[in-house]
Formats: sequence, C-alpha cells, structure tokens
Amino acid sequence: MDSKQIGEITDKVLKGLAPVVVGQKEQLRLLWASFLTGGHVLLEGVPGLGKTLMARALGAALDMSFARIQFTPDLMPADVTGTNIFDIQSGQFTFKRGPIFHHLILADEINRTPPKTQAALLEAMEEGHITVDGGEFSLPQPFFVVATQNPIEYEGTYPLPEAQLDRFMVKLTVDYPKEAEEMAILKGHRLTARREEPLDALVSAEEVLSCRKALDGVRADDVVVRYITALVRATRDHPQVILGASPRAGISLLVLGRALAAMDGRDYVTPDDIKRVVAPVFRHRLVPSPDVELEGLKIDDLVEEITRSVSVPR
Repeated sequence: MDSKQIGEITDKVLKGLAPVVVGQKEQLRLLWASFLTGGHVLLEGVPGLGKTLMARALGAALDMSFARIQFTPDLMPADVTGTNIFDIQSGQFTFKRGPIFHHLILADEINRTPPKTQAALLEAMEEGHITVDGGEFSLPQPFFVVATQNPIEYEGTYPLPEAQLDRFMVKLTVDYPKEAEEMAILKGHRLTARREEPLDALVSAEEVLSCRKALDGVRADDVVVRYITALVRATRDHPQVILGASPRAGISLLVLGRALAAMDGRDYVTPDDIKRVVAPVFRHRLVPSPDVELEGLKIDDLVEEITRSVSVPR
C-alpha cells in the first residue's frame, strides 16, 4: 500500500458517500481522514443536519460491522460493554458481549448519559479493549467511534470533561447546508422510499489497516514539525486561553496531516495540510477565559486568531 493507492481508495469512498450525504464535503473528508488514522470523532450540530446519516453512511461503505448506541440517562456501562451472565446448566459465568464489539460505533448523543457510562466508552476508545469483572476483552480492529452531541440543549445532559474530550482526535461541526444543497435534499426526498439508499461495501478491514501502516511512511520534514510545535505552544501562551492544547493535540495534527497528504496521493506533508486541520483538532481542547464569551467570540474565532499568529513556513 502506498500514497497513490490510499488516494484511489479515498476517491472511491467519498464518491460512494456523495449521493447519500448531500453537501458536508469537508466534514466527510475529515471524517474519513480520522478513520484512516484510527482517531475518534466528535460530531456536533443542531438536530436534523445529518450527523447520524454521515456515520451510518460511512458504516455502510465499509465491509465491517457497525452498531449504533443511543445514549440515554438510564444507560448503564454494561449496556455498552456487555456483562457476565450465570449459566445455570454449566454452573459458570459466560460473557455476553455488548454493542461495543463492532468496528464502527455511532455513539448518538453521548452527552445524555452519565459519566460512568461515558467512561466505559472512552476506556474502549483509548485502550482498544474493555475490562469487565477483571477480565480483559479485545475489540475488533480497526475500531472507530463517531460520537454526536447537540450544542444547544444542556438540560439533562452530562458535558464531557476536558480530559475525556482530549480522547477525540477531532471535533467536527456540522452546519446548515447551502441553498443549492438544501434544494437538492428536498428534490431527492421520497416519502415512500428508503431514507438511505443501500451502499456497496467499498473497503475491507484489511485494506484500512494496510492504509494505516502506509501512513507512517508519509514524510513530515522538520519545517512541518516546527510549525506544529509552534501552533500547539501558541495555544498555551495566548492570554485568553486558560487551558492550552496538549502534546496529544500535536500528534493529532501530525497524523491527520499525513492522512490528508496520502489522500491527495502525496508521500509528504505540507504546512497547508496542517493548517487545514487546526480548527478541528483544537476547538474541543482549548478552554477559553470568561471574557471571550463576554466579547461575543466563539472558540473557532480564538483558534483562527492563534493560527494567524503563527507564520506558515513556505
């Protein structure tokens, strides 16, 4: 597997998703880039913008298992991971696997479930396995989580703390479609048709794992590494940032830059690759000071200001 082949696979997948997910091209591209690198994704947007559809469409395009977990206030960790059940006939406990044992997990409305259940999912994301009653169970590979949340409803929710947000490689914001895209959605709607057209499985688990190995061979010169370091350190020095980006954020920038380069058929990373993913990598990791909100600024405004303060090497 090389960069050219990764680019060909990318074109095949994105073209396959285009008829199902109208618009959201950049979000789909970053969703696929995150999947290639093994990083998990937090999707945020108001209801009805297609967050769930994006994840389900990606799952349908992969020759892998997919599960949707609807997170609710009464969801328990065992409902996600599984539990040991006593078998009367054998007199022994047997482990009944939960929905976490799939390649791609859609964690719908993750902020609507208590922290203990959130932690069970986040342990799986970080470690690639779960622990139940002292027993360790490996998850299928590749393993990828797409979590969604609604940014406008906070009543009855359990916001993810900063330490857990840092486990997500990127936070993608799904916005309203453009006028032409919204018209295309309306014209394509059929009351009696299936909500989602079936997709052919386009990529196997083995191909994805081969892509991940190939990404390590994509070159990132010292000038790119210095640019990433400068961006990360700039978040810690900004007067309106209480908590800056961690070293994990720098690693996310690097691996996503490699993925974008390979998706374009290149075997080297450019500073523009890095600049393209700064906002998705930083927006959920930075904690702004209270005066930022008082000034009517959003976190993306702050990220853009930090990005502009660092010279892009040429």
